[in-house]
Amino acid sequence: MLPLSRLATALAFSTSLLSIAAHADEPRYNQISLSTQVSHEVAHDLMQVTLYTEAQQSDPAALAAEITRTLNAGLTQARGVQGVTVSQGSRNSYPVYSEKGEQISAWRERAEIRLESADFAALSKLTGEMLKTLKMGGMSFSIADATRKKEEDALIKDAVAAFKERAQLTTEALGGKSYKLVSLNLNSGGFVRPPMRMEAMKASAFSSDSATPEVEAGTSQVTMNADGVIEVQL
Repeated sequence: MLPLSRLATALAFSTSLLSIAAHADEPRYNQISLSTQVSHEVAHDLMQVTLYTEAQQSDPAALAAEITRTLNAGLTQARGVQGVTVSQGSRNSYPVYSEKGEQISAWRERAEIRLESADFAALSKLTGEMLKTLKMGGMSFSIADATRKKEEDALIKDAVAAFKERAQLTTEALGGKSYKLVSLNLNSGGFVRPPMRMEAMKASAFSSDSATPEVEAGTSQVTMNADGVIEVQL
């Protein structure tokens, strides 16, 4: 037989467990799922340019050496400009077959250089200079990570305020006196407008014979979603 002190403790513990279980199984009524979204139009502050070199030769070793020389010269030139991030893109080589497709007549190789900068004028000027030996592969704009985080942080208060306003309207529509917040999730997102392609900005616009072109970076929508559940008190 258990001592009275241990028996009392065991009974109290059992009662506590039963209370928790009963509370967990207790049905919840008047729960409503709500969602709101707020957004800011944010100007792109990063510019990306892809340049490439491409050639064809019958000797694959000579072709690779030619592509490497052009690529290295471009990388060296780009790395000399302050504020421009330089990286190598894809590089691939493939065979070119004869008309009948029976044998390899030559080899073709392509290699990319990717540039990124917040200084649009400097990158535009560099692009024009590099197009003397390279070709334009594409150009796009985006929002820097730090800028996006700052905008998302600013949207949190707006998203919560919008959720509370909708929760209050819903409570009043249902004839309730007040509501309790059961759960709330905040998720960020954004709509990125299509990047500028060569149809919109021709490579000739970057000709060294002309002035550095003005670029229109465009904008993107930075959004914050508030999804949650409230319990209306009738």
